[in-house]
Amino acid sequence: MTDRLTRIPRSDAVDNRERILEAARALFATEGLNVPMREVARRADVGPATLYRHFPTKEILATEAFADQMCLCHVIVDEGLADPDPWRGFCSVIEKICELHSRDRGFTAAFVSAFPKAVDFTSGRNDALKAIAELASRAKDAGKLRADFVIDDLILMLMANNGIHAASPAAQVAASRRFAALAIQSFRAVPEPASLPPVGRLALVVPGMIV
Repeated sequence: MTDRLTRIPRSDAVDNRERILEAARALFATEGLNVPMREVARRADVGPATLYRHFPTKEILATEAFADQMCLCHVIVDEGLADPDPWRGFCSVIEKICELHSRDRGFTAAFVSAFPKAVDFTSGRNDALKAIAELASRAKDAGKLRADFVIDDLILMLMANNGIHAASPAAQVAASRRFAALAIQSFRAVPEPASLPPVGRLALVVPGMIV
């Protein structure tokens, strides 16, 4: 009984862990993955030793912090695969994935690059990409998706989507929706005229300042 009790995390340790994850999610979402670990510790109001005791590397911290986004990503792709119309399912995935990534700059940085090199995150990302590739193949067979589409085009799209800078979170999402609509038009096997969603107020990035 004593041994079992000693393995139960103390409440303060659990609280520290949750504060660290909350701080990491907030910082990664707005600042990306370049946030120093010491800044995460400062935001969580814990010492660096406490941070590294729970999360020895930034890779491990990021994997835990992005767990919900990765699960949602899989839900989005599964819903797209379940649609009897593969093109409609593909378009839905593009729209929802762009919006998901527009809300969290850090998640995009992790998804499109080799960071973090954590096994769980990499495996989840690869599974999502394989599923999207399968959906794309179905859309090609249906004659809706251009034949030269490759999965790297999705990565390129996400990288471009991550470069959107808007005046507010709501405007960021609105701009991402419009960008997704433009991307879908470029992916069509046969171009078709379609109206675009309204764009939010964008922030013009100029060296040294944001207008």
